[in-house]
Amino acid sequence: MGGRSNADRLRAAILSLAGVRGPSSSICPSDAARAVGGDGWRDLMDDARDAARTLARAGLVDVTQKGSVVDPGAPWRGPVRIRIR
Repeated sequence: MGGRSNADRLRAAILSLAGVRGPSSSICPSDAARAVGGDGWRDLMDDARDAARTLARAGLVDVTQKGSVVDPGAPWRGPVRIRIR
């Protein structure tokens, strides 16, 4: 993939997928992991969550849990969703 790291590819996938959904909807980190990792997507789940955290810190996306925005610097437990800002 042109020498891009998985982290770069995951960030790009998150921005693309969430951008298509728009700010009124969201994606799961697994959507980005599947887009980048194919059959090995499960191995990328931690990396996908890290990519979401990076994008949230940059102000490009919101990460939510149960409909509320979570702090990208705080620990997350359980499922999260990602929406474009």
